Amino acid sequence: MADRRDLPTNLPDLSDPAQRHEQQDVNIWAIGKVGIGLIVTTIISLFLVLGVFRYLEQQDRASQPKPPAGVEVPQRQLPPQPRLLDNEPEDLKQVRAAEDQILNGYSWADPQHTRVRIPIGSAIDQLVQRGIPARPGLEQGSAASVSVPSESTLGPKMQQPGGPLAGQLEGNQGK
Repeated sequence: MADRRDLPTNLPDLSDPAQRHEQQDVNIWAIGKVGIGLIVTTIISLFLVLGVFRYLEQQDRASQPKPPAGVEVPQRQLPPQPRLLDNEPEDLKQVRAAEDQILNGYSWADPQHTRVRIPIGSAIDQLVQRGIPARPGLEQGSAASVSVPSESTLGPKMQQPGGPLAGQLEGNQGK
């Protein structure tokens, strides 16, 4: 059996209000010291990082070549295309307006002025009136060019029932 001599023999009397709570509280001074230490460490780290940043910034400025005296520094040039959009909603409106002009307006389709663009609504109306031309080389109503699915609805059968050797097996059985 286990030795139970280490258990306290005098349990607190809960009917006494003085014994219903612990007599020892949390050490506030120790928690305060840890909090103050964290704040001081954070402030020291902040100044350390700012100092390193300023040191590296000075090193970068010192390593950049200075233009010779009397030479004017050229203005900043724009980077090559494509560049980021400054005002994307306005640019989108301009693109859509240009597309609408192409779809709904009349213009020349080529520089030699041999083809003309017409509004899409007019083109659809003309297409309905004239009809859609058939493809050259196909006869209208030709049943030979139409494929009809087989029983499996997957098109023509790739193998005969019984597999590729079914015909050879039937011939061998009669021998």
